Amino acid sequence: MNKRDYFSVRTGKIIPNEIIDLKVLKKLFLLIYKKIENDGYFQKYFGYYCIDQDEVPGELGYDLKDVMFIHLKKENLFPITTEIENYSEDDLFDVIEFLHDYCSKGIDGYFHQHNGCGYHYEEFNDKEGQNYFREQINPILKDYSKGFELSTDGEILQLADSGLSHLFEADVPTTDIENIKNKINNAVLKFRRYKSTMEDRQDSIRELVDVLEYLRPKAKELLESKDEKDLFNIANNYGIRHHNEQQKSKYDVAIWHSWMFYHYLATIHALLRLINKTKK
Repeated sequence: MNKRDYFSVRTGKIIPNEIIDLKVLKKLFLLIYKKIENDGYFQKYFGYYCIDQDEVPGELGYDLKDVMFIHLKKENLFPITTEIENYSEDDLFDVIEFLHDYCSKGIDGYFHQHNGCGYHYEEFNDKEGQNYFREQINPILKDYSKGFELSTDGEILQLADSGLSHLFEADVPTTDIENIKNKINNAVLKFRRYKSTMEDRQDSIRELVDVLEYLRPKAKELLESKDEKDLFNIANNYGIRHHNEQQKSKYDVAIWHSWMFYHYLATIHALLRLINKTKK
């Protein structure tokens, strides 16, 4: 079903995609969690209630409160419906990642008709369950605070700056896994991680510059001499790679590190495509 804007949004009384606070996020999450649970997506690992058999355990056993404590090293997170009111942002994000890992779609089972007990599934598909979980959760994460998303690996990451999300989604056009693709993926993940520090972001830029250094011989063939030098002067002059008293230090680190990260990521993508073009 296509999502459309309703009256209040169309008439400007409600702003579409307005940033929501933690209280609203928790309320929306709880509604989604209850729906997913009622649809049987947690039966495989969490079990279910049956009128005839009482509590039927899933693969994680009977005591989910202890299981969650073992995994998350936090108390008072389960049952979710009663504890969520006291969740911090970190608590909520931990629980979301945990639920993603154990969300599995029921694909075969039977309907227990006694008093409308419901479906009891016997076969499951984890991948389809996790895909469904992300589809339900990501729209509300997108509108929260600075904007987040739950990745296919089950990690909550910061969204890309406006208009730059295609850089994260674009395929890295290279067959060099070790020296290029893995380094780029590691840099992107470190930059986007929830609560990544300035040091994390600087490391991610440094890793991208290392990729450019690896590609430098090819860059010299494809770029003007001044352009090729400028790529590395930015990193050298702003304390990314080397440290000396001539470097610029009086600048807004958050703004400039964000700009440098996207600048280098886009440059690497462009350079790799130029290199591939010359091979044809």
